[in-house]
Amino acid sequence: MLDNKTISELYQAFAASPNGFLIVDSGSPSFAVLPYKAYKALRQSQANSSKKINKILVTGGAGYIGSHTVRLLREQNYEVVVLDNLSTGRGEAVGDAKFIEGDFSDRDLLDRVFLEERFDAVMHFAASIKVDESVANPAKYYESNVVGGINLVNAMVKAGVVRLVFSSSAAVYGEPQISPIGEESVCHPTNPYGETKLCFENILKWYSGAYGLSSVSLRYFNAAGALPEAGLGYNRSLDHTHLIPRVLDAALGKTSEIEVFGNDYDTSDGTCIRDYVHVLDLAAAHILALTKLETDSGTHIYNVGTGRGYSVLEIIDEVMEVTGRMIPMKIGARRAGDPGRLVANSQKIQRELGWKPEYDLKSIIQSSWDWQKQ
Repeated sequence: MLDNKTISELYQAFAASPNGFLIVDSGSPSFAVLPYKAYKALRQSQANSSKKINKILVTGGAGYIGSHTVRLLREQNYEVVVLDNLSTGRGEAVGDAKFIEGDFSDRDLLDRVFLEERFDAVMHFAASIKVDESVANPAKYYESNVVGGINLVNAMVKAGVVRLVFSSSAAVYGEPQISPIGEESVCHPTNPYGETKLCFENILKWYSGAYGLSSVSLRYFNAAGALPEAGLGYNRSLDHTHLIPRVLDAALGKTSEIEVFGNDYDTSDGTCIRDYVHVLDLAAAHILALTKLETDSGTHIYNVGTGRGYSVLEIIDEVMEVTGRMIPMKIGARRAGDPGRLVANSQKIQRELGWKPEYDLKSIIQSSWDWQKQ
């Protein structure tokens, strides 16, 4: 009797190869004839699901978190190919990894890249990520984060690449009922950005059952920090919505003041509380997720955060401490879609993958300040 994964792969192969035929006995396949091309793809998929991971496609690898992860992958001797449209990324940030400029809307490009490169796994960072923009322009976010993601996993399935690490977000939780937030918490996103991340997580779940695609989704909290000595940090040419770069802009005098979006939340000082995790700790979590997929199939979800939350005003105080500069600020209205408190319970990833954060808030801000001053 064939297992469910093999049955699913056979049906998929025949859907793509109408010239083949299938003999079914009591509802289960018992004999199959299919074109050699479909047979080869099926065999490749089975081989990829058990082989050691060496060659990786990193989508969005020229971006902030992706570029730090690419560096760590290269330091550990993985072969890396970066696919990025450079809408927010920096080409120089990919280092010595092979770089392909392109977009997920180009399905022919995706098919060609997967055919030519023969990947063992994919890390998927590429996405639109601004909460307030997602509220104002949800169409962009569904097109980029959902439709683009479907194009990617369809190309993976077609090429027999069955392992994916997905850059998800704590935004899937929305306004949490309990804090810190565990992975079992109810997901009720309060903005289209979080909704599209959750939607793609669900796509991965269904693709696992139907096509044997195994995945790890990392729901990380507020990425921050930099690696200035390696020329890596957030893109300073962009308008930032993340708090720490905005506060540092004010410290440098690039902006006249920092606007605090709301001081009437149900928190100790009325401002939003977030869990800040260093980008290098996030990169390390992605490497551990790859190792997980070498031995375990299925769909896995982990929070990645420190378990310690800081309010907006606490971040501003810490920036003044690190920089030695006063930060002018004003209180503005809440941003649409912003939850009041997002703090991670990361016990699961610490227990199952052995991950733990190495950097505290002071080192996060210091590395960001060093990068900002360059």
